[in-house]
This record gives sequence, C-alpha cells and structure tokens, in this order.
Amino acid sequence: MFCYLKRGYGRYEYNFKCQVLAEWTYLSGAVVILVLLFSVASKRHGSSRNQEDGLYSLRDYVSTYRVSMMLITCICILAVDFKIFPRRYAKTETYGTSLMDVGVGAFVFANSFVSHQARGISTMGLRSALSSTSPLLFLGFARLVSTTGVDYQVHVGEYGVHWNFFFTLAGVAVLTSVINISSKYCWLVGSLVLIGYQVCLMSGLNSYLLSAERGSDIISQNKEGIYSIFGYWGLHLIGVWLGNNLLFGKDASSRTNRWASKQVWILCIFFWCLTLILDRYVERPSRRMCNLTYITLILATNLEMLAILMLSDYIPGGKVSLLEQAINRNLLAFFIVANLFTGLVNLLMDTLFVSAFPALLILIIYCFIICAAAAYADYNGFKFKFW
Repeated sequence: MFCYLKRGYGRYEYNFKCQVLAEWTYLSGAVVILVLLFSVASKRHGSSRNQEDGLYSLRDYVSTYRVSMMLITCICILAVDFKIFPRRYAKTETYGTSLMDVGVGAFVFANSFVSHQARGISTMGLRSALSSTSPLLFLGFARLVSTTGVDYQVHVGEYGVHWNFFFTLAGVAVLTSVINISSKYCWLVGSLVLIGYQVCLMSGLNSYLLSAERGSDIISQNKEGIYSIFGYWGLHLIGVWLGNNLLFGKDASSRTNRWASKQVWILCIFFWCLTLILDRYVERPSRRMCNLTYITLILATNLEMLAILMLSDYIPGGKVSLLEQAINRNLLAFFIVANLFTGLVNLLMDTLFVSAFPALLILIIYCFIICAAAAYADYNGFKFKFW
C-alpha cells in the first residue's frame, strides 16, 4: 500500500477516480492524506530514499508528477465524450476552473519545467522551430480536418473556429525559440508578459474574447486560441525559470532534496495566496482567456502536486516503475497516440449514447492500449523525440 501511494495511482485507479468514484473524491483523498500522515509520524530512522543524490531524487519526483499529469489528461480527453464523465470536470465556458481546465495549463507547465531552455540549452531559429513543431502542426490540421469531416461537435468558444490545443503548443514553442531569453531572466520576462496581457484584458480585450461576435478574418475567427498564447507563453517562461533553479541550475547539484521540498512548498503557498488576491481584486480565473489569475492557479496546483509527491520521501519502500519510465521517455508521443485513439473511438461510435458500464470498459481498454504502446516503444528502444 505504501509503495502504491508513493509512486502514484495506477492507470485503472485514475479511471475509477474520474468516473465511478467521482462522488467520493474528497473522501478517498482524505483517506490517502491520513495514511501519508501516519507514515510520516511513524518514521523513525530518516528517509528511506537515498539522500546522497538529492538532485536525482527530485528528478524522480518531477518524472512521477509529469507522468501522473499525462495519464489523467489522456484519460479525460476521451472520458469527457461519455455521459459517465461528470460534467463538473469538463471545461468551463467563461470563468472558473475545472479538472480539464487545469489539465490544459498543467500540460504546458510540465513541459516547460524540463525543457531545453530550462536545461540551459540554446534555443533554435524560426526555421528550426517550425521544423521541430511540425508534428504538432500536422496533428492540429489533422484534428481540424477530421472534426470538420465527421461533423464532430466542437465548442467554438474554447479556442475558436479553426484553432485547437496543438496549435497553441506549436505557437508557444515558436515564440520560445525565436525570442531567446536566458533562463535566469525568464521569470522577469514571463511576469511582464502576463501583467501586460492582463492589463490588455482589463482594458477591453476580455469583453472581445468572451463575445460571440466574430469577423471574417482569421484572427477574429480564432481569437481565443491566438490571444491565449501570450498567457501560455508567460506560464512557459516561469516554468522554465523554476525548472532551471530546482533541477538544472549551477547550484542545483549541491542542493539537498529537503531544500528543494521547502522551496516547492514556499512557492506553492505564495502562488495560492497570489491566486486568492487576484481572484478577489483583479479578475476570476479563465482558461478561455488564459488570464493572470488562471496562470497563478496553474502554478499553485501543479507545485502543490509536486510538493505532495515529495512528501512520499517519508514512506518506506517504492521505486520508479518500468511503465512510468517508459511513458516519461516518450511523453509527447504518448499524448499524441492518446489523441489518435480518442479520435478513432469517436469515429467508431456515438459516445454520448454509450451507457455507463460499456463506457468504463472502453476507457480501461483504451488506457491499456496506450500504456502498452508506450511500454512496447520503450522496450524496443524507440524514442520519438526528433521534434
């Protein structure tokens, strides 16, 4: 049980958490916290983890966080199409946040945390950036064509008429590559971008983005997706700075895991306090606009998740599973495969009319297939990282 808690939930547990056990989320969470506190209190001889290499231990936790985030994201992108998925977990229309709203920002943050920029590797030019993001652009256009061809219901207010999340990821990657910013200044530039974007929103841009009126030009048709790139880019830059300071900076190798845990908790509390202040006095969080309050909420929730995972250092036993390593080595490819299978399921059936038990069975089979694909690729040494 301790080992199970230490390395995170399995893929089937994620399924039940989002579907069957959705009404008992708080109760099950409270039980897990009580078990964790009991383990911490009963610990007598220090951490069971190897503390000689705190950096490696922290990277383990970051890997677990990224894989956990990816698993729940991949489950939700298909589960949301079934009636078994609670509507309160689906994306919000204007203001407020749900599970899937948080997942979108978490994906950007998780990638920025271990990006080339966070590692101190120099960025590429525009041509190389477009080449490296070509799979994302291809998938973005493929999704556009497929959803249009089968008359798949797409909420226009989410990203726009033609836009989707793959284009947003590509846009953030291009901005990051073209505008070369040193990792130690990313927090400053990211903060200025977010503050400037928030000022524009409060000056009337938010009314424009939330209105149903659209012109005939490409920007007006996809206003939500295009303008929200600035918010996601600011989030990416701050994630780069955090990743560099905690994982890849010059002094990171000399810092202990306990030091890193304290820093993560301090940052988590800071961003939660900032989120509450912004929510009360500036603007409520909105994934649709990707405003400043939404960004601080994403930073707070993701740092909290990482901080809680780091508490498992007090639980004896446990190690990184082979499946977790396999998914972590091909994280973006895992997400792409999940999207392809999600599209396939929607092409083969009308998911809104599938009853509860068949829907749960389909989701379990879907999880098994994408995890098996990741394990197979890793076992045969395939690494889809040419982009």
